Amino acid sequence: MRKSEDGKTISARLKALVALAVPLPFLIPLQSFAYPEFQQFVEQHSHRTVNCAMCHSNENGPVGDGRGQIGSLTPEEMKRLNAARLAVEPGQEIDSPILNQFGNEIIKAIGKKKFVQIKSDPARLAEALSAKNDIDGDGISDATEYLDGSDPLNKFHGDVGKLFLVNLDRFKMHIVLAIVAVLSVNYGLLHLIKAISILQSKRRAEE
Repeated sequence: MRKSEDGKTISARLKALVALAVPLPFLIPLQSFAYPEFQQFVEQHSHRTVNCAMCHSNENGPVGDGRGQIGSLTPEEMKRLNAARLAVEPGQEIDSPILNQFGNEIIKAIGKKKFVQIKSDPARLAEALSAKNDIDGDGISDATEYLDGSDPLNKFHGDVGKLFLVNLDRFKMHIVLAIVAVLSVNYGLLHLIKAISILQSKRRAEE
């Protein structure tokens, strides 16, 4: 009888261990890295100072206990992190808590496998991203903002010359209408002044 009870106790303990072990892969994140190669390339190429916030939720990268860093993630966020880390091929929806929208879009566009492959040649990231992607809608593609070292999530942050040309093209009709309006007003004022001058001349002549 005792042997049977011992057997049941061992069996119960094994089941409890299995039950505890099942969630572990989802609660413990796969190894996460920052990739300074991309940051270094952007700084050298653009001559701007950039930090991890270009792609990460936290400007200091993914490792730590701060907001958007691994040490502060909830169990649910751990699951999202692991799902993103397993997205080796492009086309999968990515919602990593340690990445910002741009970082998630990069992994969705090219997959984790290719992202790691091109870290030895970070310029290829711009080539791999679609020229049509423009998260902040400022008219400058995400790939170009990556090369320029500007914030792809801030429509007011970008190369001044490019933003000027984009807005010039975007609002060209408004500019034309404004110029026509100014010219029309000036034309009308000139004729008004001329008419007043003529009336004054006639009055003097009558006097």
